[in-house]
Amino acid sequence: MTYTLADDINLLGTFCSQRDLTALTQNSLQEKYNFPKADAFVLFGGSILGGVATMITAMENKIAKNYLIVGGQGHTTESLRHQIKLNYHQIKTKNVSEAEMFNALLQLKTGQTADYVEVQSTNCGNNITNMLKILTDNHLPHGSVILCQDATMQRRMGATLQKFAPEITIVNYASYEIKVILKENQLQFDRELMGMWDLDTYITLLLGEISRLQNTPTGYGPAGKNFIAPVFIPKDVLAAYSRLIKAFPNKIRSANPLYAKELKT
Repeated sequence: MTYTLADDINLLGTFCSQRDLTALTQNSLQEKYNFPKADAFVLFGGSILGGVATMITAMENKIAKNYLIVGGQGHTTESLRHQIKLNYHQIKTKNVSEAEMFNALLQLKTGQTADYVEVQSTNCGNNITNMLKILTDNHLPHGSVILCQDATMQRRMGATLQKFAPEITIVNYASYEIKVILKENQLQFDRELMGMWDLDTYITLLLGEISRLQNTPTGYGPAGKNFIAPVFIPKDVLAAYSRLIKAFPNKIRSANPLYAKELKT
């Protein structure tokens, strides 16, 4: 079988953008998990602006008992600030955390805010540990948690929570789904999304995720840095990754040491 660049990018994108539900509804939760409401819904600051629309859907459909936004400052923060300035100039961005910007946008659109906001975390690891601290410190039930992260980082977020709290029922729901198509000999997205990465950044993020998800000495699994629970990566995804790193040899994102805070396990 012949794979195009778009096919390979979409294989990685579909794998990383894990969604365990067909829709953010009580019926979908009931059908799959036998409960109509999760204990918590958590939007993470690494997402594009469109993640707020996904959270609004969750809140409108009353699919959780508590709603959190988690995110301090990390490798995606400046991009988020730029998108906020472009689209919502009335929202403050200077020295403001991802979670606070998302919460301000949520309030602007709905008049509501999240129940809890976390503003200190800088990476996926302490996104999760700080989230767990909020839940435990406030004596909130958290037997089931819906995680909503940027599509590129969703699978790793779920694997991180699985490492730190394997007893929790984890429901992954990536904040958006998108495909790459070839049109007029140009790779482009199949639709427009509010605050979406440019295509180069999207490819860079996906390639960086596959390198992190691998359970190898250089990956984030138990055989490597031990940041996440082991993740099974299908052969077709690994093959697509191998082809893409040959096509785009300079697009694997390195971890930024500024945001690599030590995790307490």
